[in-house]
Amino acid sequence: MMPDLGKYAGVVLSSYAVSLGLLALLVGLTFWRSARVKAALRAAEARLERGTDG
Repeated sequence: MMPDLGKYAGVVLSSYAVSLGLLALLVGLTFWRSARVKAALRAAEARLERGTDG
């Protein structure tokens, strides 16, 4: 299934690995930031419901 990459196999496969790792990091950071923003939004909405500004 994998094509013959010859002497470049290491470079090509490591490039794929680095790319996939960076994509996974980006997705992870996106989910982490989303959780932080949701928590901040819930806190802001709770402050508004209590009638305090800060």
